[in-house]
Amino acid sequence: MSPKNRRRFIATSASATVAFSILPRHVCGSAGELAPSDTLNIAGIGIGGQGGGVTRDLSKLPNVNIVALCDVQRAHEARMAKEYPDRPFFQDYRVMLEKVKGIDAVIIGTPDHWHAPIALAAMRMGKHVYCEKPLTHTIEEARLLKKVAAETKAVTQMGNAGHAGEGLRQTKEWIDAGVIGQVTEVHTWSDRPGKFWQTQGKLRPSEPQPVPKTLDWNMWLGPASDRAYHSNYAPKQWRGFYDFGCGAVGDMMVHNADPAWYALDLGSPKSVEAETGPTNPDTFPEWSIVKWHFQAKGKHGPITVIWYDGGKKPPLPPGSESDQKLDDNGIYFVGSKGVILCGGWSGAPRLVPESKMLNFEPPKPTIPRSVGHRQEWVDACIANKPEDAKAGFWYSAPFTESLLIGVLPIRLGKKIEWDAITMNATNAPEAEELIRKTYRKGFGLD
Repeated sequence: MSPKNRRRFIATSASATVAFSILPRHVCGSAGELAPSDTLNIAGIGIGGQGGGVTRDLSKLPNVNIVALCDVQRAHEARMAKEYPDRPFFQDYRVMLEKVKGIDAVIIGTPDHWHAPIALAAMRMGKHVYCEKPLTHTIEEARLLKKVAAETKAVTQMGNAGHAGEGLRQTKEWIDAGVIGQVTEVHTWSDRPGKFWQTQGKLRPSEPQPVPKTLDWNMWLGPASDRAYHSNYAPKQWRGFYDFGCGAVGDMMVHNADPAWYALDLGSPKSVEAETGPTNPDTFPEWSIVKWHFQAKGKHGPITVIWYDGGKKPPLPPGSESDQKLDDNGIYFVGSKGVILCGGWSGAPRLVPESKMLNFEPPKPTIPRSVGHRQEWVDACIANKPEDAKAGFWYSAPFTESLLIGVLPIRLGKKIEWDAITMNATNAPEAEELIRKTYRKGFGLD
């Protein structure tokens, strides 16, 4: 939103005449009484589901002060008011950022299509940003968030909490030490969508429903194209729709495949192809199997990463015991000398077959351990050290971009040849509108 339009919006807002000052942290009732310079004043944007959980977790840290709350669903106000009394509540983050002075950082827990506009607005106003995964809805947005974070020196973090875990670091240490030799293939999978949302494989609803009285439907839609309200969109079912979410790739590959991009420094693929269930123009298919092909880079040779969702699973890892079963979420690495199998959410690594673990001496730790995904971000914000947040946009934006290239063959039904320098699908000009989408008037990235 341009400064002129923002001023016009604020001037007509019901909240325009109200100004909010942030009280010292101990006055607001949080634990501890740290000096203002040691306290991070955070506003929560999108506090209904995961965003609410992140807000609660952060509020338990001794150097955090939750100062304002925002959600398009007013029904969340009463619930959160019990936990955070006297904090102002808004249904429009733009009003909140204009009216509440002293916000240091924001948490973004909205549906995917809102992530980039909010994150960009916050960083341009000098705020630090914690954004839930997937970081962005499109490839262009991921590239832009990395650029603006660097320009503004914002401390950022994507909400893939496993990135701070022991399993992620151990997996990289084992691979770096040559425990399984040269990695040639990676398989990673999830049980999503399944029971978690049921809209994939279905067309958009044709019959409108009354908008709940407590919901600002226009703000919920935001950047997406206009349409009538339906409960198949909100709450909780939006992730399967192309206009709002990134399907299981955005929901769970960002967790389960993180060890591959981190340990192998994969970067952007050369090409991506997909096999899917029946497709339609509105939603992700019920299942997909997607292959990313990476060229040799550094000390690693060519690598193929294969993703399975919607109940599909890879074959058992080579060398598995006859009774081996794969969990609902996970990843395994196939190397020239063996296989590493990890649980979902960057779980702990194990050798395959399991009997190899009996006499195995893991390599000594070489990677610094994290104090915790959210504490790490808070500490980095207070210290003004963007590099100390290890899932900062400098890492998570290129990772997200690479994953979202995999959405292109799902939607277009063809193999995609990718040019990372020009951010282009060289064999598919029709991919342009998916790489760089059109935003509803008044809800763009400016």
